[in-house]
Amino acid sequence: MAHEMRDGSSRGLRIDFHVHLGVYADHKPWVTEWIKQSQPDPGEYDAYIERYSDPGAFEELLAAEGVDYACVLAELCPITTGICSNEQVEAFCKGRKRLIPFCSINPHLTTDLGGELRRLVETEGFRGLKLYPSYQHYYLNDPRVYPLYQAAQELGIPVLIHTGSSVFKGTRIKYCDPIHLDDVANDFPSLNLVMAHSGRGFWYDRAFFLSKLHSNLYMEVSGLPPSKLMTYFPELARNTDKVIFGSDWPGASQIKRNMDAIGALPLPAEGVEKILGGNAARLLNF
Repeated sequence: MAHEMRDGSSRGLRIDFHVHLGVYADHKPWVTEWIKQSQPDPGEYDAYIERYSDPGAFEELLAAEGVDYACVLAELCPITTGICSNEQVEAFCKGRKRLIPFCSINPHLTTDLGGELRRLVETEGFRGLKLYPSYQHYYLNDPRVYPLYQAAQELGIPVLIHTGSSVFKGTRIKYCDPIHLDDVANDFPSLNLVMAHSGRGFWYDRAFFLSKLHSNLYMEVSGLPPSKLMTYFPELARNTDKVIFGSDWPGASQIKRNMDAIGALPLPAEGVEKILGGNAARLLNF
């Protein structure tokens, strides 16, 4: 699928697989402060977030940044980062063609995991699931989470999973080791699993190896400086079929700059197209 440019040329779709709402129902103060300090002008952050809490304005921002579609992530992590409810995300994305809603399910707050996911997808229109094991404190290969994977596999939706480090208070990093996805990828071979942050900090090599090993396991590079990608993944050019772009907005506000930086890496042009949108489009059934 191509997108026509103003000069008549075309490029592949640009999909940001990792976007958060700027305004949560409950954002822990340490999260808000960290995001604020990551901005080019922290003093303007509150006004910036207020402006883009309107979904129409946010779609305009995405268009200006060259993004055709963005996956908007719910977050149910009351003890670490806060609450951005499924209802908030559903309302934000409703009727917005650029915005693709991903739901969140916390295994500590829901008993019928598979039933809840089916309801959210079949009734509320969600098109993906985001898991936060280090913020919600469970191992990814815990059998009690398996009904969730089974439902996602049957529904044909991708599962985006936080892997690697996080700086936020209350995080337990041990739960985000990508090695636990070796079990999940084997046990659910038709389920597309995406490692957000690609094992950031500790497990870059592990994430890369696992994505090469399993046809249904992908790397996602949000939160990683594009200039460092070839350092973290020296053989990245051999794995462009399995890498997906994400920004982690609003934590990273320069979406276009990051996409352009990936385009400048020593990668084949067709590989860049896959990273910046082609692989995500396939997982989202575009």
